[in-house]
Amino acid sequence: MADRVVTPYEGTGRRPWRPGEPIARPLQLHDTTVAPAWVDYNGHMSESCYLLVFGDSADAFFRFLGIDEDYRAGGHSLYTVETHLHHRREVAEGEPLSLTLRVLDHDEKRIHVFHEMFHGATGDLLATAEQLLVHVDSRAERSAPFPPEVHERVSAVRRAHEDLPVPEVVGRPMGIRRRPVGS
Repeated sequence: MADRVVTPYEGTGRRPWRPGEPIARPLQLHDTTVAPAWVDYNGHMSESCYLLVFGDSADAFFRFLGIDEDYRAGGHSLYTVETHLHHRREVAEGEPLSLTLRVLDHDEKRIHVFHEMFHGATGDLLATAEQLLVHVDSRAERSAPFPPEVHERVSAVRRAHEDLPVPEVVGRPMGIRRRPVGS
């Protein structure tokens, strides 16, 4: 088998959330430590590795929803269609990371999520990621509605998270903010 990116959850058999079980507000499904290979020439975690860690957190969330190897072998998956990263602080090799995820919105095919990455010891906010995910029929190579059991799991998480405050960076466009002339 060719080398490829592997999440820490592949092949773990983690079971999905079951109706009636409590849902954390926000979810806290992934913790890790900054690996030596993630550190760049500045001595901090490289920008691409922030996305790698957020992706691992998303994979833990997918498994929470019941989307695992068997699900993907059945011809369906979630694809990321948009990501906005906000870097707040640097983190170095060996430092602990703790991640949270909340569901901001969803419909029959899409999920809008927000991740936060914290320093596992200090609690400092290191980075955030806002993502739009789409459910796909991978055989037909197009978007597809969630099956009812997955849609219900997403809906349950959304209901648990609906009264959490929406972070100020959500939906914010990127650009250089300039002061009006004369101010």
